[in-house]
Amino acid sequence: MIRFGVIGTNWITDAFLEATKAIEDFSLTAVYSRTEERAKKFAEKYQAPYIFTSIEEMAQSNVFDAVYIASPTSFHASQAIILLNHGKHVLCEKPIASNTRELKEMIQAAKENQVLLMEALKSGFLPSYANIRENLHKIGPVRRYFASYCQYSSRYDAYKEGTVLNAFKPEFSNGSLMDIGVYCVYPMVHLFGKPDSIKASGLMLDSGVDGEGSILAYYGEMEGMMMFSKITNSYIPSEIQGENGSILIDKISSPEKVEIRYRDGRVEDLSILPEQHTMYYEAKEFIELIKHGSIESTVNTYENSLAVMEILDEARQQMGIVFPADQ
Repeated sequence: MIRFGVIGTNWITDAFLEATKAIEDFSLTAVYSRTEERAKKFAEKYQAPYIFTSIEEMAQSNVFDAVYIASPTSFHASQAIILLNHGKHVLCEKPIASNTRELKEMIQAAKENQVLLMEALKSGFLPSYANIRENLHKIGPVRRYFASYCQYSSRYDAYKEGTVLNAFKPEFSNGSLMDIGVYCVYPMVHLFGKPDSIKASGLMLDSGVDGEGSILAYYGEMEGMMMFSKITNSYIPSEIQGENGSILIDKISSPEKVEIRYRDGRVEDLSILPEQHTMYYEAKEFIELIKHGSIESTVNTYENSLAVMEILDEARQQMGIVFPADQ
């Protein structure tokens, strides 16, 4: 049994805990929140016996083995490093850090303490995604990767009325690139490695983050195109184009409907619907890695997380987005 603590009491933590109900080896024993009232309320909801309002005290306790971090991105590195230094395994929500410098410090802490650090980006663990990898060769030489994730944020209405919520605050290392653009970048790096160069542009909001943007990635033999937004919706699928055919992906963040359309008109269905909650697979992988004594995922590797973070850093620099965490 792996005893977990959670940091963050928002909807994503609820989703994570819903996903882990199907995992026998998971047990929630600790909840952290900055306010005791929120921590108590959340702990009662899930029958967790311990609550903390101090990260230092939480890290020093022996009531849990691993922690799921779902705090705002700007807190990820500082919280994770304290926990790693106290021998706790860390599953950290995407994006795993505010920038590459922070991520390198997190990886160093994990290696020095021989504990597991993994970025909680779910798509690479989903059944349909594995099928994309295994069938990629069928479309011939790949010439273009196109990913679209544009989802109008419910918090944007408040923003337009003058209330800037966390989703649009640079002090929390947020914005459309960091929040949902990462879902476009990660599969590209998984499948094709880090590009030779990128070009990025976006629409800056007055709050200091991007409302929407796009990235062009250049490889020797192919290119990547990504568009992301929190202020508009898009209804088009993502696509990997090869010389012999194209793989169409309904949702780049959590692929369900996936098919190859060949040039000769044939269509091959690659869809595998997840049998569990979409966050189940990353949680299951994380727990299995701990049980086997692994300190790095073979899917969301340090190399992949670093390559993605370097792309996000470069894109932000080109778009003019600077976070307090960068100083």
